[in-house]
Amino acid sequence: MFGVVVFPGSNCDHDCYHVIKHVLKEDVAFIWHKEEKIDPRFKVIIIPGGFSYGDYLRTGAIARFSPVMKAVERFAKDGGILIGICNGFQILLEAGLLPGAMLRNKNLRFICKDVYARVERNDLPFTNACNTGQVLKLPIAHMEGNYYADEETLSALREDNQIVFRYCTKDGFIDDESNPNGSIENIAGICNKEGNILGMMPHPERYAEKILGNEDGKVIFESMINAVVAKTSMAEISNPLPNLSNTTTE
Repeated sequence: MFGVVVFPGSNCDHDCYHVIKHVLKEDVAFIWHKEEKIDPRFKVIIIPGGFSYGDYLRTGAIARFSPVMKAVERFAKDGGILIGICNGFQILLEAGLLPGAMLRNKNLRFICKDVYARVERNDLPFTNACNTGQVLKLPIAHMEGNYYADEETLSALREDNQIVFRYCTKDGFIDDESNPNGSIENIAGICNKEGNILGMMPHPERYAEKILGNEDGKVIFESMINAVVAKTSMAEISNPLPNLSNTTTE
């Protein structure tokens, strides 16, 4: 079951809900930001894009202190699958669940357009339906998507293979021209060291069905479904149901 966290100002929550419920036919529910506990039925939590708290002070800086975030942190630290998209990525950075920070776009303007992002690894709950090197065409819409990390953090990201998406050309070539916001090393998405938390600036939920003319984003959601199914199967193998055929009845 998917859970979509809703903050005051979230505006992509219903888009994520629609993709999961109506396109992929999976169970999903909203999680209000004042909730202090996460229903154990949730296997994936999405922090969607938007303008949480109007982006006042700094993007994601207020949402980070919403009551639900402590529960989200516990969920992630227990191995739950957590994805932050756009503002959700910014919130994960503010919460310290992912390393680095967001700066304003290099041109100091809000950017809303399609970009290309190259999949750097496909062994994650978010990319297992992709091929490494696959190029996804996805939209971005942000003012602060210029990902930054100091050299020490960047070296750790490289060493631990935590860079998941890079902005690229249509053919997958990494260059300055294909980098829309100035992100260091064209980074469009990163994961934590354990691989169960992902932050990405492009919006996969906006390109996930044919009627929109592009389904490239659908693979991100399909990957998470694959991961949940695999995790559930492993749990059933580790904890099989008792053999009722040997039970004596009177």
